Amino acid sequence: MNRTLAIAMLPAAAMLAAVAVPVSATADEQLACLSKTEQRAAISNGHAVPLSTAIRSVRSVRTAKRSRGSREVIKARLCREQQKGLVYVLTVLSRDGKVTVSSVDATSGRVVDVR
Repeated sequence: MNRTLAIAMLPAAAMLAAVAVPVSATADEQLACLSKTEQRAAISNGHAVPLSTAIRSVRSVRTAKRSRGSREVIKARLCREQQKGLVYVLTVLSRDGKVTVSSVDATSGRVVDVR
């Protein structure tokens, strides 16, 4: 009986061990996103282009990772990234259901990364 219980608990122990392992910082954790007030100030001071410019850039660029057809921005954040400065992080849903995350340089309005 004890052996059966021990075997049954192995998957649970493996899951706990996986959770306890420290994970390196992801891209989202390296971003410091601005509040609405900070976003308005950055745009009005000329440090960032308006969100509409970033959205137009994402919709106009075609890459192998993104599908054809219309794309809807479902989430938009203006964040400060350590190496790139201010970036818009846009979560985009395409007509065929694929979700991508695009980074747009907030000072120039050009797409810098698509994941």
